[in-house]
Amino acid sequence: MGNDKAHQADRTGSIGSGLPDVQSGPQSVAFVMSPALGDTLNLLIVANNLVLAGWRVDVFGAHAHALAAWFPNLSVAPALEPGDVRNVLTGYAHVIQMHRDRPLAQVGDWHPGFIDLHDVEYADNPHCMAKRFADFAAARFELQNVVVSNGMRPPADLVFRKHGSRVAVHPEASTPDKRWSPERFLDLFRRLQATGMQVEFILAERERSRWEQRADPLPPLRSFASSAQLAEWLYESGWFIGNDSGVGHLASALGIPTLTIFRRRGVAQRWRPGFTAGVIVLPSWWVPTARLKERWWRESISVRRVVKAFSGLRSRAAG
Repeated sequence: MGNDKAHQADRTGSIGSGLPDVQSGPQSVAFVMSPALGDTLNLLIVANNLVLAGWRVDVFGAHAHALAAWFPNLSVAPALEPGDVRNVLTGYAHVIQMHRDRPLAQVGDWHPGFIDLHDVEYADNPHCMAKRFADFAAARFELQNVVVSNGMRPPADLVFRKHGSRVAVHPEASTPDKRWSPERFLDLFRRLQATGMQVEFILAERERSRWEQRADPLPPLRSFASSAQLAEWLYESGWFIGNDSGVGHLASALGIPTLTIFRRRGVAQRWRPGFTAGVIVLPSWWVPTARLKERWWRESISVRRVVKAFSGLRSRAAG
């Protein structure tokens, strides 16, 4: 154990400036992370499996860096500054990012080992992104016994699901078209509260005004200064309910059972949180045509259906 800690300290120290000294070799890889939390957590599955296979792996990204203490097996640095990109990445045998042109554009034009996961994301495949990325790691790098895990580990002072009746609800999302209606989230809060559950809403500071101006009685509104503080609070919560968002992937990666509300089946197939037990709720099948589904999907998902799905999730988790 002592040697492992010394090795980890050396790895972390080597990227303290964000500009590691890379020993060129066939098993060195840099991961350039998307600014999106969900993308980051899923792509780290590939990084984790390569580390487990003995590869030299360095990760660059804002969310990964904020959560670095949760990834003791990874070397993590902040997102690369534009002026550092070529100098830093040239020394790696491979450079991996999720999208072809973001967050870095045209890396494939000059780096012979550039890899993106565009085709993995959009493949005709029944699996969620977490499973797809684990399968990609196995196939692309000929790895044995891959895991659907990004290697997250909690700080020692936290207690897993300490607050078993606490339901973390994230009623927001990156874009309005992913958000179930506020009125239905508030109705859900009242119904779950009536059953003895402790419901709290997770909101970014910029999102609070949309809720604080409402006349309805509100649950406690939680905002966090960093991804790490959010992770600590989620890890000690019992359940998660939310829209399609990165916070749901974080809860799932921490082992918290999740219920996610999606507007489309195809999106849910790819992007449902896939690290631990979870359920999804989709618009009702009776809404005709894609155009009307996009317009009326919120109305077609009743609070009663979500409560029923949550009850099923609780039974499944207990079993």
